[in-house]
Amino acid sequence: MVDAVERAAVRYPFAERLDLVEELHGHPVADPYRWLEDVDDPRTAAWSAAQDELFEAHRAAWPAREHLRGRLAELLSVGMVSAPVWRGPRGFFLRRRGDQEHAVLLAVEPGGAERVLVDPMEIDLSGTTTLDYWCPSPDGTRLAYTCSTGGDEDSELWVVDVASGALIEGPIDRVRFSAVAWLPGGESFYYTRYLGPGSVDGDDPRLHRRVYLHRVGSDPAEDVLIAGEGAPRGRYFYADVSANGRWLVVTAWQGTDPRNDVWIADLAASLAEAPDLRVLQEGVDAVTAPEFRNGRLYVWTDRDAPRGRLCVVPTDEFSYSSWRDLIPEDPEAVLGGFAFLDGVGLDPPALLVAHTRHAVSELAVHDLVSGERRGSVALPGMGSVVDLRDRRDGGCEAWFTYTDFTSQSTVYRFDGRDGGVTVWARPPGAVTMPALATRQAEYASKDGTAVRMFLLSRADLPAGPRPAVLYGYGGFNVSQTPYFSATAAAWVEAGGVWAVANVRGGGEEGEQWHRAGMLAGKQNVFDDFHAAADWLVDNAVTSPELLAIMGGSNGGLLVGTALTQRPEAYAAVVCSAPLLDMVRYERFGLGPTWAGEYGTAEDPEQFGWLLGYSPYHHVREGAPYPAVLFTVFDGDTRVDPLHARKFAAALQHASTGSGAILLRRERDVGHSARSISRAIALCADELAFLAAATHL
Repeated sequence: MVDAVERAAVRYPFAERLDLVEELHGHPVADPYRWLEDVDDPRTAAWSAAQDELFEAHRAAWPAREHLRGRLAELLSVGMVSAPVWRGPRGFFLRRRGDQEHAVLLAVEPGGAERVLVDPMEIDLSGTTTLDYWCPSPDGTRLAYTCSTGGDEDSELWVVDVASGALIEGPIDRVRFSAVAWLPGGESFYYTRYLGPGSVDGDDPRLHRRVYLHRVGSDPAEDVLIAGEGAPRGRYFYADVSANGRWLVVTAWQGTDPRNDVWIADLAASLAEAPDLRVLQEGVDAVTAPEFRNGRLYVWTDRDAPRGRLCVVPTDEFSYSSWRDLIPEDPEAVLGGFAFLDGVGLDPPALLVAHTRHAVSELAVHDLVSGERRGSVALPGMGSVVDLRDRRDGGCEAWFTYTDFTSQSTVYRFDGRDGGVTVWARPPGAVTMPALATRQAEYASKDGTAVRMFLLSRADLPAGPRPAVLYGYGGFNVSQTPYFSATAAAWVEAGGVWAVANVRGGGEEGEQWHRAGMLAGKQNVFDDFHAAADWLVDNAVTSPELLAIMGGSNGGLLVGTALTQRPEAYAAVVCSAPLLDMVRYERFGLGPTWAGEYGTAEDPEQFGWLLGYSPYHHVREGAPYPAVLFTVFDGDTRVDPLHARKFAAALQHASTGSGAILLRRERDVGHSARSISRAIALCADELAFLAAATHL
């Protein structure tokens, strides 16, 4: 049995504090729990096992857990359905029934008959295998898909015949985060593969990627290298081929930096195995995404347009001076997706264009030639349009998924011939819900910047301070738009309030909003979040003793920083798969690819930014920290659980608060997708912890 020390009202497992102080760029930096970085250290194993026991003991005392678990199961029994991808005469889409652990990939024939193509549970009855990516060939006769196991996201690629379901090829390994770009005929495709084990001395080969041409059925070792030779570590490549097979597009990103390089080859004028790649964009501080259609090149870009615009570019002249605006930048709305309505009989052809205005979706129809706006498309409410899709080889229809805080995702079909909107598919199940109300508030951050926040509450309950969860993310240009969340719905049904703050660092107001919350501006994210909490309290939505905060991944960094900067402002914290040691984050997982977002500790100035807010380095001895639940996943290869281990040990040592500092550890899952039963168990634990801490 591990020795324990008593802090406040909780006895925590003993964790040795090292007298380890390093001088970095002239600053002394203490790291007393460095040993917890090593998951194979026997001390780490013993400490983690003791944390498991501590968590189990506290979980057993949470009175709301079983009720919340049951309600989450009911809400998620509705299932899900995705918008279809059309290739040739077939459609491909995902659907999950309430009794299924994972969504299943299906093909639908022209007559409506459906056939299962990939069911993760048939691959692995344990439920730990996930479908990561899929792409049908241009004629819909073949399907490439990737799967990974245990949450490691280290995908393998397979190819099947769509008509028979027979396996044609696989597995091809080392295809993490790869896309597949089929050539006509379905006999070959471009894809991304990282280098093999031992190929890069002293470095993770997964950080070194290349684009290859693969002939179906051939040995992957013989694949032809297309792009990426000599590329720096952390360089991501993606390939795409136009619907007619003529144009190859290769895009490169340095990690998650908000800029990319783009090259295009005319495969009618050069060989598929030796494409003549011409520069569309290179060395420019902007993101550009090209698409070929009807002999024209359309380019979405935030170059000189942080909220995005759509341009037309001559296929024989890529110079920036030749780019012409088709859909100019909107000064208040962010340009998202668009779908082509260009089928036979549709005159004039059109675009269905999606914008988000202060994180709320809008749809409009524009002329495809002039870009002139023809009219708007009514949506069911204040929500989000996602997966806007058309027929890639030309058509008069488009499909999109709509969701909001009170509505399960539904797939709609838009007909460009008459402007009609009909339901294409609903989730297969149904559940009864009480009346929930959504509103959007605006508040001022510390520097006066206007920030917006969504509030979800029971419509039939009186106003007044109530237990509330404030959720945020604030990074990587990820927008927090309205979407149905069983976690939020279960909390609000039980009488709480759910708030989502659109803090800087996200993409809700365009790329400038993102950049105002990255690198040297990262403190703006935390200030925006604190100001959201203050608004909730000042407006009697909640009170400090009833207010919890929640976030995961980069959002885990957000709430970890929030609790160290203002521990008195929050009653409880759920911090999931977090980054917390910002001095050493680049040494683990995918950390090296995030330097463009956070900065690097190798640079003295950027080191100062990181140390200035790094949660692990700002734990104060004797501070009354709120109750904290860390949730981490042993299979997480993006954010290593060591961050939560070190930070939890530091808080357990330092806190004089009455709330427990707990660590929930889960095996055989990772940073992203998981089975429904595991998702229910995780969310039930998180909500039960918050309910106990805020007296819901």
